[in-house]
Amino acid sequence: MVGVDTIIKDFQFERYMNLLLINGPNLNLVGKREPSIYGSQTLDDIQDELLNLANELDVRLQFFQSNSESEMINCIHKSDGSIDGILINAGAYTHTSIALRDALLGVAIPFVEVHLSNIYSREKFRHKSFLSDKALGLVSGFGPISYQLALQGIVSYLKRV
Repeated sequence: MVGVDTIIKDFQFERYMNLLLINGPNLNLVGKREPSIYGSQTLDDIQDELLNLANELDVRLQFFQSNSESEMINCIHKSDGSIDGILINAGAYTHTSIALRDALLGVAIPFVEVHLSNIYSREKFRHKSFLSDKALGLVSGFGPISYQLALQGIVSYLKRV
């Protein structure tokens, strides 16, 4: 007969991986704004597809979008201790915000930088990212699929650590 102590020792408690996708300024206009660059899918469409993938990967995925740098920073700060990884498309703040960089470094949550377009094939001012040198990785230029690739990448990384 197996004792209760043996059963408890053998049972592993599984914990979901908690991830957060942060989208920055003007990404609420995806699907309307410059569809030749950003595509015709809305942010809601992209997030619905990501939720399906997250379910397949057995991870929990939360979403946050803001046109405000301070709200994005506050979201990052509030993630400390409850989020295992961040996917971030900081939009134009990618190229201007040392404050977002500092917030991500301050909470030390692994993150992946994501962009719908290839920022290196666009205007020169978009070639500089204040995030990419601290990110686990950068996925850029695959349209909405960029988000799926980033999600798969961070999940794979977090399962190894």
